[in-house]
Amino acid sequence: MTIELRHLEYFRAVAEELNFGRAAERLFISQPGLSRQIKQMEEILEVRLFERTKRKVELTAAGHYLKSEADYIFNHLELTKTQLKEIATGNIGELRIGFLGSAAHTVLPELLVKISQQFPGIQTTMEELSNSLQVEMLEKDKLDLGFVRLARVPEVLQMKMVHQDNFSVVLPLDHHLAEKGFKHVGQLKEENFILFSHDYSSIYYDKIMSICEDKGFTPKITHKSVHALTIFKLVEAGLGVAIVPTSLRQGYDLSVKFIELDKIKQKTELYAVWKKGNRNPAVSKVLGLLK
Repeated sequence: MTIELRHLEYFRAVAEELNFGRAAERLFISQPGLSRQIKQMEEILEVRLFERTKRKVELTAAGHYLKSEADYIFNHLELTKTQLKEIATGNIGELRIGFLGSAAHTVLPELLVKISQQFPGIQTTMEELSNSLQVEMLEKDKLDLGFVRLARVPEVLQMKMVHQDNFSVVLPLDHHLAEKGFKHVGQLKEENFILFSHDYSSIYYDKIMSICEDKGFTPKITHKSVHALTIFKLVEAGLGVAIVPTSLRQGYDLSVKFIELDKIKQKTELYAVWKKGNRNPAVSKVLGLLK
């Protein structure tokens, strides 16, 4: 016997529910019938997929691995169905894009215009996501293209730098420092700092820390966020100062002022990221549009 798609459907339901009764209801089959299918699957594969007791159901190590593979298979089937529909209607396909907020002010607008002009058949769906979530979704084939601020990505992914940016200090509009009197960030060593969190991008966070350390101080961090607007709102309210990519000054109408740190060595890079071997035909076409 061989594993069939129905086996994977049954397995995934149990793996997600970790309860045979709920999984059976979800699949509209009897619980004994579902148990037989899982047992048959384990016999075919010659491994245990679940540890079962009267109180709980847990995935084995083999079960965890199979779940990630099953997720990939079903996600790829969904993508294939979408692509077939697009091809049948004369379109090239759909491109699923993840991005950080700063990419929306730099690379993305220009890229979307180029796609519209050169490949009008490509439909794009976009979602603002953290670095880590983009990487996870790219690995699981839930995204086709991401825009991240990371120094490295897992081996299954490829990356290409698409934008380099200076950092800027963000101050409340009524702050005593102005661009004319600003010399270096050391003038802010007594201030409270509001930063993007370490989870947003560890390399980005470390660069900001190094900017301050180069001037002999460690910033006193009172607030962290993964959203630029939240950081700007806190600065506007006088709760501290921030250091962000200069490109983030676009698109917001707030009572803050920016002083660009264009004389320091630290820069911030934005990378396009995609999975090696992605068979979505739209990916290769769009990658050719990136500088």
